[in-house]
Amino acid sequence: MADADRPQIYLISPPTMNLDLFPDRLAAVLDAAEVACLRLALATRDEDDIARAADTLRLVAHARDVPLVIERHVQMVARLGLDGVHLTDGARNIRKHRKDLGADAIIGAFCGTTRHEGMNAAEAGADYVSFGPVGATALGDGSRAEPELFQWWSEMIEVPVVAEGALTPDLVAALAPATDFFAFGDEVWRHDDPAAALKALIAAMG
Repeated sequence: MADADRPQIYLISPPTMNLDLFPDRLAAVLDAAEVACLRLALATRDEDDIARAADTLRLVAHARDVPLVIERHVQMVARLGLDGVHLTDGARNIRKHRKDLGADAIIGAFCGTTRHEGMNAAEAGADYVSFGPVGATALGDGSRAEPELFQWWSEMIEVPVVAEGALTPDLVAALAPATDFFAFGDEVWRHDDPAAALKALIAAMG
């Protein structure tokens, strides 16, 4: 597969991070491969912790022209100088958030494994729709976004689609022709050398 035809890379932050160490790990990954977008997806609900992480990651990402979106926390986008929001509740409130954030903001929507929810999100004006988990995971209810969903979407819908969740090199190879983005999080960060892990996943695209 030629580089121009390859899906783009979308990085998801770890749910927890040491801000003394993680920026260097992130910088190494962003310098090792072309990344289209970075999502700040922290487990904490502490506003100050989220703001500190956002400020730190924004500096690293923007220095490399990588947009930074935040998961869920719509009201923090403008205040922290972020590029948009990743919504986790499908099509709900997309139109309202678009009105509040403006036309230039990135608004993405995670739609689980549901084609119908994805279509609603696309119709409401999402910049991308994300489906997952693609791979097997003990998290959630056991449902998975099947390859047929991505194949159908790539043939029928113009809004970009993101594959995420428990991705493996084999799944990446199988889905590469049918998805616009792969979102990698733990698949990269759990390794001692996350840049090498990302390169291996990119190589699996063919």
